[in-house]
Order: sequence, then structure tokens, then C-alpha cells
Amino acid sequence: MKDLTPDLCDNFEQDVRWLPLSLQNYGGRHVFYGEVVTLRCFEDNSMVRDILSRNGSGKVLFIDGHASCTKALLGDQLAMLALKNGWEGIIINGAARDVGIISTLNIGVKALAACPVKTVKRQTGEENVTLTVAHTLVYPGDMLYADLNGVVFSKQPLDLSEIKP
Repeated sequence: MKDLTPDLCDNFEQDVRWLPLSLQNYGGRHVFYGEVVTLRCFEDNSMVRDILSRNGSGKVLFIDGHASCTKALLGDQLAMLALKNGWEGIIINGAARDVGIISTLNIGVKALAACPVKTVKRQTGEENVTLTVAHTLVYPGDMLYADLNGVVFSKQPLDLSEIKP
């Protein structure tokens, strides 16, 4: 299925909320979904590595990097770590790098932009907190659904069998 989010918005209009943020698709998987794990950090991806080192089966990491695109919060090494640990995808309100390699990996990755500069390592950030991104609340434990059309959230998992293939 190439266009999941429009169908979700049509079939579950009252149950979904859209993230009105223009994100670029960098991962090799363009349709992905899972339970949200949140991280708020600024130009420091130390905690990104910590989180992606865990089992991410059925989960999507949503990183609020405060829309900073001067340092990349994800690169090819962290994307490969996420893939190894079963993560479905990563959404970044900020930048990614090594996007050529990331585009070959079977993982969903969306970010505001690409940036070649790595982050500092200060072990700062807040995990599993409610985020406000583009006037949209992002809660840990929400379900996130993403495709080339955008990102939508729901409080509960949606029945995808109701979506026509």
C-alpha cells in the first residue's frame, strides 16, 4: 500500500490528527507505522543512540529537535542500529545526514532536511514526554502512521483491514 494516510483520514476522520509539517522522506521504506516513543533534544543525539539501541519492534521514534537543521540528529550508523533493533521508523523535527545510505535501508525516516554536520554529545534530552510540534501534540504511546503524504496519529491502533489495498 502506497497511500495509507489519506485512507486513514477518510475512514477514521474522528480518530486521527494530522501533523502539518513538511517532512522529507529519507528512508527506504515510505509507508510505516508503530507506537510512538518520544524524545526532545537539541543538537545532541546521545539519547537517540541510547533509545535506538533498545528493541524497537512495532515502534517509531519521534524526535523533536526544535526544528534545528544545523546539526543532524540521525546518520547512517544510527539508522542501521535502528534497523538492527527492529524499529519501524524515525521522524525528526530537525535534520538527518548520510541520506544516500539511509535511502537504501528498509526503515522509514522522515526529517525536515539533510545536514552534513554531526551533533555534540552531552547526553541531554528528555525521553517519553509529550511534545508540541507544528501546533500538534505528540504523546508517547500514540500510534503513528506515515507515508509520502504525511504523518497522522491516533490514540489507539487503527484497524488497517478496513483500508482497501
